[in-house]
Amino acid sequence: MLLAGVARAQPAAPGASANIEKLKQFKVSGTDLNIPPVPQEGKNANAIRENLKRVKLPPGFKIDLYAVVPDARHMAVAPTANMLFVGTRKTTVWAVTDRNSDGTADEVKPFAPSLNFKNPNGVCWTRDGFLIVAEHNRVLNFPAAEFFYEGPDVAVAEVVPQGGLIPVEEESFNHGARTCRIGPDKKLYVTLGQPFNVPPREKLDLYNKWGIGGIVRMELDGSKREVFATGVRNSVGMDFNPKDGTLWFTDNQTDGMGDDIPNGEINRATKAGQFFGYPWIQGKTRITEHKYDKDPLPPNVTAAQVLTEAHAADLGLVFYTGRQFPAKYQGGLFSAQHGSWNRTKPNGAQLLFTSLKPDGTADKTEVFASGWLDDETGTLRGRPVDVAVMKDGSLLVSDDYAGAIYRITYQQP
Repeated sequence: MLLAGVARAQPAAPGASANIEKLKQFKVSGTDLNIPPVPQEGKNANAIRENLKRVKLPPGFKIDLYAVVPDARHMAVAPTANMLFVGTRKTTVWAVTDRNSDGTADEVKPFAPSLNFKNPNGVCWTRDGFLIVAEHNRVLNFPAAEFFYEGPDVAVAEVVPQGGLIPVEEESFNHGARTCRIGPDKKLYVTLGQPFNVPPREKLDLYNKWGIGGIVRMELDGSKREVFATGVRNSVGMDFNPKDGTLWFTDNQTDGMGDDIPNGEINRATKAGQFFGYPWIQGKTRITEHKYDKDPLPPNVTAAQVLTEAHAADLGLVFYTGRQFPAKYQGGLFSAQHGSWNRTKPNGAQLLFTSLKPDGTADKTEVFASGWLDDETGTLRGRPVDVAVMKDGSLLVSDDYAGAIYRITYQQP
């Protein structure tokens, strides 16, 4: 469904507006050339390392602190340089660099600090090395970011200008973290969570038009935008299976229905236009708010591939394309659970692994890494957000609670 019309642009702060116009024209912004890095050693780093001793992994696996990265959310590993970019739900995108290639980051500093980012949670790469940053209501494109991030000024283009991703009137502090991926069709895919616990009926037509509560896709210049998937409450993680090109994504469940329902979801989209059931059903649970459960269930619901424990908050996911891990994990799916916030007994705060059947559908899902949640006290010592595969086959895990990125490696026991 092609999207007609353009949202009313939201005015940016005068300084930020001037800076982005300068950078679009390859001009300097006047920002201080010295960008203070985040300290990587000291009391905080030592405490994080101590907490990692509680994390349980299968035999042969080891987890270490890769970098101290405040508010670390979704990650984009650079295609050539030994570094990555990390989004946040605040105002910073981090550039994280391992300069001496020892498996630990040496430098963490803000990327493009002259710009005024707003919830730049989503980061992803194009095939030719352009960095996409998906904010709450804007999408930016940074050509060759991995080679020109040293200073405060970097080339930038607006894929979607401020106020153009969703109608400004629908902006909300709730469910505003976007994620992005480039598909096999070379188009940009962006998740758009809807801002309610359960959307009211009078919002459904508008949301379906814009792809709010779904996934949209567009060309890299922002043209030919269309709604790719609907019936999604709030997806904060997606990845394409490189073997068959299908799009897999998580979905966070409705709150306030009890500890054990609805289940979280990991979904698989095989084509454009599929409907994933929300707000009429999530997992196997009919949604009672606004009496959606009184309606006949729509006939075209695409069922989830994996049903996870309720309220564990499934976020980022990635297909494992490395060769370092045993054959069991190669081609499978790692996903992060952020952890519950409104459950009587806390859950989540762990990593899952899902193997696939020969036909490309989900087979078995198991806990891969746990221990950030103390079961005895209910205390969280970390909240995994995203997972990413490094070029050497190790697995990175971001944690916005501890403000860190971890690195999981494997060595034959």
